[in-house]
Amino acid sequence: MNVHFIAIGGAAMHNLAIALHNKGYQVTGSDDEIFDPSKSRLEHKGLLPKAFGWFPEKITTDLDAVVLGMHAKADNPELLKAQELGLKIYSYPEFLYEQSKHKTRVVIGGSHGKTTITSMILHVMNYHDIDVDFMVGAQLEGFDVMVKLTEDNDFIVLEGDEYLSSPIDRRPKFHLYQPNIALLSGIAWDHINVFPTYENYVEQFKIFVDSIVKGGSITYNAEDEALKGVVEASENTIRKLPYYTPKYTVEDGETLLETPEGPLPIEVFGKHNLNNVAGAKWICQHMGVDEDDFYEAIATFKGASKRLEKIAVGKSSVAYKDFAHSPSKVSATTTAMKEQYHDKSVVACLELHTYSSLNAEFLKEYKGALDAADEAVVFYSPHAVKIKQLEEVTHQQIAEAFERDDLIIYTDPEAFKDYLFSQDFSNKALLLMSSGNYGGLDFNAVKSIIK
Repeated sequence: MNVHFIAIGGAAMHNLAIALHNKGYQVTGSDDEIFDPSKSRLEHKGLLPKAFGWFPEKITTDLDAVVLGMHAKADNPELLKAQELGLKIYSYPEFLYEQSKHKTRVVIGGSHGKTTITSMILHVMNYHDIDVDFMVGAQLEGFDVMVKLTEDNDFIVLEGDEYLSSPIDRRPKFHLYQPNIALLSGIAWDHINVFPTYENYVEQFKIFVDSIVKGGSITYNAEDEALKGVVEASENTIRKLPYYTPKYTVEDGETLLETPEGPLPIEVFGKHNLNNVAGAKWICQHMGVDEDDFYEAIATFKGASKRLEKIAVGKSSVAYKDFAHSPSKVSATTTAMKEQYHDKSVVACLELHTYSSLNAEFLKEYKGALDAADEAVVFYSPHAVKIKQLEEVTHQQIAEAFERDDLIIYTDPEAFKDYLFSQDFSNKALLLMSSGNYGGLDFNAVKSIIK
């Protein structure tokens, strides 16, 4: 097949392009800007466009398919040319479905934990040399790609994102996969720029449950009341399999998971991550891995990239970074840090970076999200607010939203860095939560302050 990618530089798009190249497809692409790691990965495979920009002349009737990324706009000149020629235009999830419609599709969804659970499943499969196709939203240890597609593998494991499919397809991505085996980890309102009300957001999960292939199964976190209600109300003829957080203890900064064979030391920590382990275990069992083999493998799982990722450790201090940005994730991650390092002072720094988190109306959802931290810092960039064309958020609005009198707030990247690098982190645990980089923070430099 001859496939062209419009906006090939995206995190998901470039990985799919590489997967198709590895499969023997003829792959081309365009983008108006590409940054690392996408840039170097595409270059290594000979897929980096010779020049940045949009070139309608690349779109010809020789193409079997065009894959349209979210970074492109509806008036993209290459898209318009493809429409004019009547070419088959796929969104990213549509194309993944086309590649996997004859496989057993395992889809992992939920407002939080989906990347981690998908990563756990793939780690277990890799540990036991079970070859599966996959798409995951983070770089995993032991994997050189984030998308793998073959002709032979029976299973494909897909991270099921609820965000939109493409600029011309406003359906959430996970509506398009039609899973045989599905998991939902929870529902917590997010992406308010797309789903303006909580009810509208929840509706997307109802549609997902109803999209599961008849005779298939939904494994779901029964501790989430909203999710439990959605699954139990569905009239789809599928098996409904609840899971719960397993018993565990924390001793001397180590988490021990209770198993039939006794306490098992594991690398990940926090109630939300133990809940993720329970969900991953059931999916792995659906895929043929028995409980004992699952526990053996999961003991060596260190976590997905940017998900409670340890970036520095000293004699009395430690630092983690985490992708957490939505209120439920921030709360779960901060609580997990305090539980794991209860003998240290936890310094939690949160960057408000997404559309939702920078929305004045949505801010109240963060009430109590940083309560578990001994010291709480919020950073946001007024420049980012302008770029996203949102109303300005004030210091007072943030302070009132978190309802924490001692909250420290920064809007200047240099001032935040000065604060961070002037602190004595002896006997402290530092947590950096963001889907951005605090206006240019070098995370490697953080190692210098963790002693």
